[in-house]
Amino acid sequence: MTTVPTLTDALLTLENRVATLTLNRHDLRNALTGSNLIDDIVTTAEWVNQCDDVSVLVITGAGSAFSAGGNIRDMANRGGDFAGDVAECADRYRKGIQRIPLALQNIEVPIIAAVNGPAIGAGFDLANMADIRIASENAKFGETFLNLGIIPGDGGAWFMQRLIGYQRAFELTLTGRVIDASEARELGIVLEVVPADELLTAANAMANRIASQPPKATRLTKRLMKMAPRMELKDFLDVCANFQGMCHNEPEHLEAVNKMLEAMAKK
Repeated sequence: MTTVPTLTDALLTLENRVATLTLNRHDLRNALTGSNLIDDIVTTAEWVNQCDDVSVLVITGAGSAFSAGGNIRDMANRGGDFAGDVAECADRYRKGIQRIPLALQNIEVPIIAAVNGPAIGAGFDLANMADIRIASENAKFGETFLNLGIIPGDGGAWFMQRLIGYQRAFELTLTGRVIDASEARELGIVLEVVPADELLTAANAMANRIASQPPKATRLTKRLMKMAPRMELKDFLDVCANFQGMCHNEPEHLEAVNKMLEAMAKK
């Protein structure tokens, strides 16, 4: 029986190789700062990489919001993660919210963000750290940092332009405008938009389809997808050759091949 870590401000479940992380601070609209959600997300990321029983991670929010990002009340009071002089504030970012992109970037399994409601500021960036985004019709997205006189301090400027290109990411970031789920789909931010009451069903259908694939090969494939943009082709092909050698020597490969042969024989 796999032991799931106990979190403080989030809920974590595991079923059929799909782990679901639910941000559970509806009273704060699931703000990442001023809560324990940073620690909860990092703890989940570390657990996922150590748990061979996980093939997919779904991240969603409880209540009406996916995540409001930073705690604006703390900003107004210069408290919490936003207290101190320049050096102190920078140190709080490094030891605080910037742990999220580093942790999620290192997760070995596919991540699906099931965006149930507004994903604003760092909440938008959190969604963009996933590999796939499925949105409820109630979802809204906004890279709203400049509206508050700050920059995307959690790495949002790095993630979004890789997702939708420099020009579109620049416009959304520099205007700070909030877009609905339909426009997010048109821009390529989300893969699919579904009615609110069908969101988790759609996300789980995608997750279960991926989770049905051979687990070790799935993790290696994600590593390749992450490595490809920063490598020259020849170097990348060398890595592919080594990873493929690993796959050919795994029992799951022969199991999958035999299953395919059996299916072909029935046709």
